[in-house]
Amino acid sequence: MYDGLTGRYTFPCPVAGEARVRLSRFRSLERLGGAAHPAVYKVTFACSCGGEHEGLVTHDELDWAPVGADGDPFFNLMTRRLESVGAELLDRAARRIRAGEWPWSFFCYPEGCPRPVFPSAFRALAPAAEQVGVAVRCPTCARMSVNVVSSRHVDEPFYSDARVAVVEHIFAHDEEATVAAFREELESGSFDARRRDLAA
Repeated sequence: MYDGLTGRYTFPCPVAGEARVRLSRFRSLERLGGAAHPAVYKVTFACSCGGEHEGLVTHDELDWAPVGADGDPFFNLMTRRLESVGAELLDRAARRIRAGEWPWSFFCYPEGCPRPVFPSAFRALAPAAEQVGVAVRCPTCARMSVNVVSSRHVDEPFYSDARVAVVEHIFAHDEEATVAAFREELESGSFDARRRDLAA
C-alpha cells in the first residue's frame, strides 16, 4: 500500500484502476470504529483522474511506513538477494526522534506552541495555491488547529517549513461540523484574511 521509494500510497481508482498518491493529496482522514490493533482509517484522496475517491489505510501504513518501518524488500544487484533496509531506516528515525526531531509537526493555536504529530492526527487537507491547509487534532489538548504548509512539509518525514501560516481561530468541539466547515472555507480561499505567519 505505501511505497517507501516514491513516498506514495496506492489505492483503487474506478477510472484508472489504480491511483498512487502522496499524503498531501489526502483530503480527509477518519478513524473507523472496531479494530484497534491495527486501527483503520477511511481516507478520501484527490486522484489523478480528477475525482475524489475513498480508500482504507492502516495505522501502521499511515504513521510508521513513511519513516521506514514497512521494511519492503528490494533486490540488491550486488548480492543478488532480496534485502530489507526497514530495520536500518527505523533505527535512523528513532535516533532522530531521541535527538528532538519529529517526523511531522504542527503549530497548536489554542496552546500557542509547536507540537509533534503523526499523520493519523490529520483530519482534513485542502490545497491552497502552492501550499496545503491541514486541520490537525492536537494529541496534547485534543483541540483542532489549522496550519498552512508546503506539500513537502506533509509528504516528507523530518522536513519542516521555515515558516508556517496558522489560522487564528478556536474551533468548536463538534469535529464533523468543524472539518466540514474547514474544507468549505479553504476551498473558498477566505481563510487568507484570518491567518498569520509564524517563524519556525
